[in-house]
Amino acid sequence: MKIPGLFSKGSCAWKAIEVRILLAAPAVEAMVARAFVPLQPRILILSLPHGAAHQRAAKAMREAFAGLRPDSRVEVIDTLQHCTAWFRAYYNSYLIPLAIWPGLWRWFEGRQHQSESTGPGWVYRHGARPLFRYFRDFAPDVVIATEVGTCEIAAMYKRESHAGFLLVGVELMDFNRAWIQPEVDLFLTTHVDLAAELVGEGASANKVVTTGQPVSPVFASLPDRRTARNKLGIKQEAVQILILFGGTGHGNPERILAELARVEHPHELVFITGRNQALEKRLRQRYGNMPHVHVLGWVDNIQEWMVASDLMISKPGGGTLNEGFACGLPMLAFDPLPGNEERTCRWIEKWGAGLWIEKPEDLAPKIQTLLSDTAQLAALRHKAGALARPYAARDGALATLEFLSRKTQPSPN
Repeated sequence: MKIPGLFSKGSCAWKAIEVRILLAAPAVEAMVARAFVPLQPRILILSLPHGAAHQRAAKAMREAFAGLRPDSRVEVIDTLQHCTAWFRAYYNSYLIPLAIWPGLWRWFEGRQHQSESTGPGWVYRHGARPLFRYFRDFAPDVVIATEVGTCEIAAMYKRESHAGFLLVGVELMDFNRAWIQPEVDLFLTTHVDLAAELVGEGASANKVVTTGQPVSPVFASLPDRRTARNKLGIKQEAVQILILFGGTGHGNPERILAELARVEHPHELVFITGRNQALEKRLRQRYGNMPHVHVLGWVDNIQEWMVASDLMISKPGGGTLNEGFACGLPMLAFDPLPGNEERTCRWIEKWGAGLWIEKPEDLAPKIQTLLSDTAQLAALRHKAGALARPYAARDGALATLEFLSRKTQPSPN
């Protein structure tokens, strides 16, 4: 139960969270690098193939640890590939109601969101037996979970095997009450508001550090806007809208295309379809001869396209959202998945870093308004940039090493 006013500025809980934020500042980097941590620390990062956010965050954390502690052994694994086949089917079963009855999934996900566990313990215990053997053989000093279910599984193993590893939960815009397991030593959160949710539901403020969502290190060394536009062949004076369909190309392109056709203000369009080659081909056939439209499939320089753009239309995945923040790029959140992504939309609007387009027919008028009102668009861009945490992966790794140093520090005689 949340207590009104508990996280107002000046409250004890707020100050505790702010103190933990300070521990992630770059000033502690040299101190942590010299801290007493195990020689060649073994770090296991649990990822999932559900969307790109978990995989991108895991990769960013691995690169951060490699930079801070080159002697460490860091493994990133697809958690489900180390579980039984029937458990993989169980874990992926959410796709069925999501595809055929989204309202049912919204109801189910809402109940799960407030539950102390995301699934029956006996299912996790039996389905994750191969993973538990992997834990035993790898003998990690640190386990980092990028998804709530994987955190529950790691917590169960730690509790029942009396393992001594440091367990870290990385919240990716997906607060869930089930994150709060006694075995979790450290929570890395995207934003202080999400940290407040964790503490409000019972997590110890001393375990919560707001470092931001881990993003690729390329977002810490961005080109300036003019350089990016020159490289990409975009006119300096043009107003550019970036439309993303996710790494797998999911989305509702026809509704977006119909609305874009209604926008009268001059603009340029960039479509990035990810790995959806059929969608890329369809868009090229439709827009191929139009000089103001770029159609791309999978790209490795998304940061340059973000820097060069004025506005982004996308499903509100946490990874895409925070990459946009790093580039000062606001989002028009469109067609969110029921549950978590809808909650993300509310955060976007609360933070003033974008807008939730709840009805498809509102997309064109909203774009028209923003392109005509440069002050409003500039305000969105400013607030998006204020949320940038391009060093989030490094700061999360630093916080983890700092906690590990305390855990392994010999007690004074």
